Amino acid sequence: MQTTSPTNSIAIWSERWRLAALSQVELMHVALFAVMAGMLYLLFHLQGNTTQVDVFSQSAFSWMVTYWNSEANLHGGADYSHGYLIPFVSLGVLWLKRNELAAAPRSVYQAGLALIVFALLLHWFGAKAQQTRLSLFSLILMTWAIPLYFYGWQVAKLLIFPCAYLIFCIPLNFLDQISFPLRIFAAAASTGILNGLGIEAERSGSAIYSTAAGGFNFDVADPCSGIRSLLAMTALTAVYAYLTQKTLLKKWILFLCAIPLAIIGNMARIATIGLVAQAFGDQLALTLYHDYSGYVVFGVAIGFMVAIGSALNVNYREVWQQWKHANLSPISSSSA
Repeated sequence: MQTTSPTNSIAIWSERWRLAALSQVELMHVALFAVMAGMLYLLFHLQGNTTQVDVFSQSAFSWMVTYWNSEANLHGGADYSHGYLIPFVSLGVLWLKRNELAAAPRSVYQAGLALIVFALLLHWFGAKAQQTRLSLFSLILMTWAIPLYFYGWQVAKLLIFPCAYLIFCIPLNFLDQISFPLRIFAAAASTGILNGLGIEAERSGSAIYSTAAGGFNFDVADPCSGIRSLLAMTALTAVYAYLTQKTLLKKWILFLCAIPLAIIGNMARIATIGLVAQAFGDQLALTLYHDYSGYVVFGVAIGFMVAIGSALNVNYREVWQQWKHANLSPISSSSA
């Protein structure tokens, strides 16, 4: 049996992927895509943002990265710091799907051209309305519409999730409107948990305080509203559901579970801060424990996410048949 040495494998790989191995049509497609990618970058870098140009410049990418880096009390950027990871996750999904993409049939799909035109119009409208988010949505739409036009639906179908996942890069600051209701809900629920555990506590607005003399007193501030963990959990659960679930329905069920998991995790975090404050004092609870408790609760939420995903993948009919065969068959045989 003939074996291939590592050196030969590298040579075969190089021979397969070098430009000389590509046909003239493939070279034209590579060149065309390179030109289009360059034009898109220039368009959104030079004319992508029309709001607060003195702060963000005219680049939509600069606008987006500025929000990723901004402090929570300035732009809400701390809630979107995971944006740096999102493109790499999309590229990772593309790598996992590379064999399916290579095997997918290709054909020009005329409707894709109409979608490209619509995306350009959406960018124009976003620039006129000073809504950079719309321009970034149009960029994501074009990222999907261009392969749809050149390669057809079978290829574009495999690109839906990697392209749509890029939406998590966009700072959706309108979600800040639910920050205050989340604070009130988390404070009320955490107060109920503490009272249920035998620690007498009351709530005033978003503040939680102990009714005992010398007890704890702390406020559920904006960073503790849960919006940050909600955004991070939805982004994480989206890719986990896509990679682990077999049907579209199960993917959506697991994805939607990220919302209550993030909220419950944040409630548990606030309640445990109250427990630590009751046991060891406000100083420890609101400094060391407060700073690191988010990682613990986030880990618990991830554990529940994995558990729910595993439960969704169980073939309950097969489990029932196995249990019935193992437990009921002997009874039937002895009765006979």
